[in-house]
Amino acid sequence: MNKKTISDIDVRNKIVIIRADFNVPLDEAKNITDDRRIVGSIPTIEYVLKNGASKVILMSHLGRPKGTGYEEDFSLKPVAKALKTFLKQDVLMLQDCVGSQVKEQITKSNEKVILLENLRFHKEEEKNDSAFAKELASLANIYVNDAFGTAHRAHASTAGITQYLPSVAGFLIEKELKYLGEAVSNPKRPLTVILGGAKVSDKILLIKNLLTKANCIVIGGGMAYTFLKAQGIKIGNSKLEADKVDTARELLAEAKAKGVEIALTSDFVIAPNFQSDEAKVVDSIPDGWESLDIGPKTRKAYKDILAKAKTIVWNGPLGVFERDAYAKGTREIAEFLAGLKDAVVIVGGGDSAAAVAKFNLEDKMTHISTGGGASLEFLEGKELPGIAALNNK
Repeated sequence: MNKKTISDIDVRNKIVIIRADFNVPLDEAKNITDDRRIVGSIPTIEYVLKNGASKVILMSHLGRPKGTGYEEDFSLKPVAKALKTFLKQDVLMLQDCVGSQVKEQITKSNEKVILLENLRFHKEEEKNDSAFAKELASLANIYVNDAFGTAHRAHASTAGITQYLPSVAGFLIEKELKYLGEAVSNPKRPLTVILGGAKVSDKILLIKNLLTKANCIVIGGGMAYTFLKAQGIKIGNSKLEADKVDTARELLAEAKAKGVEIALTSDFVIAPNFQSDEAKVVDSIPDGWESLDIGPKTRKAYKDILAKAKTIVWNGPLGVFERDAYAKGTREIAEFLAGLKDAVVIVGGGDSAAAVAKFNLEDKMTHISTGGGASLEFLEGKELPGIAALNNK
């Protein structure tokens, strides 16, 4: 990585402002239901504290507030509570993220760790407003971006602020770039990519980029049926993007020309509709039925391919894993990946990470990305504004 990281600078007696990704799910009682993103930020925060920073200011967004001021539903208060537990010290939670009162509270605070309120309570955050970015920068001496999940957005707290402060990557971003970067630029081969999820349209750019890098692409999930339709295979009522059938046909032809194997579903777990648990396994999908998972023959074929791989990138579940009746494909492949001894297995955030968490296999994967959209765009070969803006080594 040619960007400076937190290890490359001296934080002693400095105020360090860290852009973290605390966009965590909350239940109705405002309890955090998945704290992985908070846990992922702790090593950078602890490093800054241990190396003598005078104060650490943390900032993040949460959810999609209107951008017109404070909204209780999107307050970062539950995050402050969690941070206090993880860091084993008091965390000062502020009621805003900019303004004279914020500055005054930071100056007077006895606490070394300060959490600003939700950045998106100000519409200027997403607009990358320079005055707002300058206000955030004025709170500190050094800026650290450790929010990979928002690195694909050019916002005031991810890109704008870098105009006014020395700007480096935190450990989480460093780790993301190491694993995702090596997977696409210098992987141990064979490189096999598993693609799932609902839509082909979400993954066209990704597939195009991977056709120049991968040895094999395994396709499951809702997007598989558009590819099957392109091959003239009957898909019943299964998920279909009719306007992408020609695109799927072109991608299959391009893969063949480049010598990249594309593996598609050959048997199916079907039901009359999404709500039904009347699941049965078939080799072809009858009219009026839809496929909601990959069948046992497909699971075996996919495992045979994955057994030979040295680098595996997984983006998107292979079936409707949220429902037990249609989770077997995703679960079995996840368990198989967890058992591989000499392959690098990278799980690309979003639903794939949720599936791995559901099956309690997180500690068995080489790396689980914290960024859904960001990891997707990175794997598509796009430059991420939040990373491009950081200082070069």
